[in-house]
Amino acid sequence: MIGTLLNVAAILVGGGLGLLLGAKLSERLKDTVIAGLGLFTLVYGVSLFIKTENSLVVLGSILIGVLLGEWWHIEDGLMQLGIWLERRFNNKAGSQDKNFIKGFVTASLVFCIGPMAILGSIQDGLTGNFNTLAVKSILDGFGAMAFASSLGIGVLFSSVMILIYQGSITLLAGTVQNVITTSMMNELSATGGVILVGIAISSLLEIKKIRIGSFLPALLLAPLIVWILTLFK
Repeated sequence: MIGTLLNVAAILVGGGLGLLLGAKLSERLKDTVIAGLGLFTLVYGVSLFIKTENSLVVLGSILIGVLLGEWWHIEDGLMQLGIWLERRFNNKAGSQDKNFIKGFVTASLVFCIGPMAILGSIQDGLTGNFNTLAVKSILDGFGAMAFASSLGIGVLFSSVMILIYQGSITLLAGTVQNVITTSMMNELSATGGVILVGIAISSLLEIKKIRIGSFLPALLLAPLIVWILTLFK
């Protein structure tokens, strides 16, 4: 859990610095910084997808995942959680701060999705080696600074999602390690890459609005589909 706690601290510190700098930075500069993060996220997502061993597994995971995500109203649930946090901690005369909600949802998705979060948490749980999460913490800290300077305090609350998400994987690392294979991780990473591209297009570059939260079940489906396919070999 040390690595996860370090990651949470990095987001809080980076986000806090972003809030302090935010008032001193021009809107043009903040928009440019967010655009830069968007471009990086887009390219990084593509680089993850290229590692796929079977693109049909990724496609199936995305399509089925979206159906499940819409059925379970995951995007709406994330939005409602953001609204509740905004009302609880950032209430402005009863009005909703859209930037708070956007900052919380966007930062939560960006920081949680990716192989570093999963592999780092597994390493931390099994061996106590949190080097991967330490590197991720540095990246997330700078990302939180950039996000918070533009999107506000909602970014800091993404640390709650990091604590739950990575902490759960760390605690269940023994079970995951016994089941997961290299092929499963490759397809999981490739699927995560597609979702990261969606985040870049929807939330960071704001090219087209996409209900990215509904894609999250695909991350569970990718390794499951790989496992099913191995039964027929």
